Amino acid sequence: MTQTNQANLKTRPAIFFDRDGVLNKDRDYVYKIDDWYWIEGAIEAIKRCNELDYYVFVVTNQSGIGRGYYTEEDVHTIHTYMEDELKNHGAHIDAIRYCPHHRDALIIEYQMECKCRKPAPGMLRDLLSCWPVDISRSVLVGDKPTDLEAAKQAGIEALLYKGGNLHAFLKINGYL
Repeated sequence: MTQTNQANLKTRPAIFFDRDGVLNKDRDYVYKIDDWYWIEGAIEAIKRCNELDYYVFVVTNQSGIGRGYYTEEDVHTIHTYMEDELKNHGAHIDAIRYCPHHRDALIIEYQMECKCRKPAPGMLRDLLSCWPVDISRSVLVGDKPTDLEAAKQAGIEALLYKGGNLHAFLKINGYL
């Protein structure tokens, strides 16, 4: 996003979603459309976040790339599928960040400890530097301690999602 585009956006809160286990059922390295299953209430939750004028971001570790299980193209394909599905329901994601790195990666170019792989806050900080986010009214929804730690390091509140209807979860926690 260019500086010009940033200047045209107003400051508003954001909801950062982890992907696997929060938006879709975590089925070990989901990278094929045939393996994608939305979590109950996920589309409805994103749509309601859009209606409430939240920025909606996805931040996801994707070490399967570095491990050689799938490619970055596969991740782009599934993210395009997600975005198309949401569009069909009148919803959207403002931005997606993913980390393909892992210290045990088999593909050398991805073999590293990086600042974007959760629990590090790099993906969140990147989004915060690109978008005018009101951090004090923002939250990350994750299903693992690493998600919560990344949010804490970025100065964002975090909610631990343990399953069930995502829309109901956000409503109970006062975000919808």
